[in-house]
Order: sequence, then C-alpha cells, then structure tokens
Amino acid sequence: MADVALVHWPAEAERLERLRARREPRLVVVEAGPPPTIEDWLEDWLRTPVDEEEVRIRLETLRARARHQSDELVLEDGVLRIGRLVVVLPPIQARLAAALLERRNAVVSRETLLRRGWPDEKPKDRNVLDVHLARLRRLLADTGLQIHTVHRRGYLLRTEETGRAPEASRDAGGGGLRRPPPVETEPAESTRDAGTLRRSEPTRRVE
Repeated sequence: MADVALVHWPAEAERLERLRARREPRLVVVEAGPPPTIEDWLEDWLRTPVDEEEVRIRLETLRARARHQSDELVLEDGVLRIGRLVVVLPPIQARLAAALLERRNAVVSRETLLRRGWPDEKPKDRNVLDVHLARLRRLLADTGLQIHTVHRRGYLLRTEETGRAPEASRDAGGGGLRRPPPVETEPAESTRDAGTLRRSEPTRRVE
C-alpha cells in the first residue's frame, strides 16, 4: 500500500519540495500562513486544528490516488502501454505524450511541449501545437488518460477514474484496445501524527 507523508507547513517546506520531486503522496498540515500551491493530485492540505476522521479520509484518498498513479504505464518507441491496453503513437504525438507523462497530473507549459515536440526547430505557428495535441487527445480517447487545458499555464495529463469501455480501436496502428480493471479504494491505516490534529477545512484541488 502507498504510504502518505504528513508534512507540517511552513516548517517543513524543504521536505515538501523533496517529496514533490520524488512524486510521493503527501498531506500538508498548514500550521500558519497561507497554504502551499497544489499542482498535482498526490497532494492535499488541511489547516490546524483538524479532525482525526477528516485526516483518515484524506489519507485514504491520497493512497488510492497513489495506487492509481503507479498502474503500469510505459511509453517506448512510440508505443504506449497501459496494462494490457496498447496505443501506437506517431513521432510528434509520442514526444508530446512523453513530456506530459513525465509530469503526470501536473501542469506542463506550452514552451516545454514545443521544445519537446520539435527538438530541432520550434514551429513558428503557435496553432501547430494545438493541432497535434488535439490529435493526441483523439488517440488517447477511452484509455483513461485525458489532457486538460490549464488556462494561461499549459496542459495537464490526468488519469480519469471513470469512463466507458472502448468498443473499437483508437490507436494509430489499428490495433484493438482493452481497458484495465478500475482501481478500488482500500481502508486507510491509522497514522501516528493524526492524534494531534483536530478540525479541517474543505479539500483544495486543482481541476
């Protein structure tokens, strides 16, 4: 089961950055000042004092997200594999997908995608990126991976937990797709630090 780190903010700001870099799930306990800006779904925060039951629910949610995050997902030589599901990507879409997958569930800027998609020379027409991302969206339809536009910031690749089963091929090579089984939520374990917390505010999430 994925472990969730409890981080005291702002006292453990440096530790939080290390956990973010390692893509580890973390629950931030805000003890003073404004909360940190959250950009991926492996992070949540509560302001002290908080309730033990609320802490348990947040930890359970973050563990489920971490298990979903760790589902087998490999992109190699233009072939994307998600469990038993296979999608063949053209070269530019493969490079864009690689950049998004490296920061899965986090925002990737347009400049980064332009640099990764066209390493030799950036296209002069800004719409070129939009056209290729639209094609990548179509190729990823029914895979559980969706590309979201984050206004004035970039794009975010996220795993959707719901969706219908595919009826036909969506890959560039014409092969069939099969969706892996959905992730189920397991009960959370108790946490040593939870006993010192008493009351919570609503979850803050980036959509």
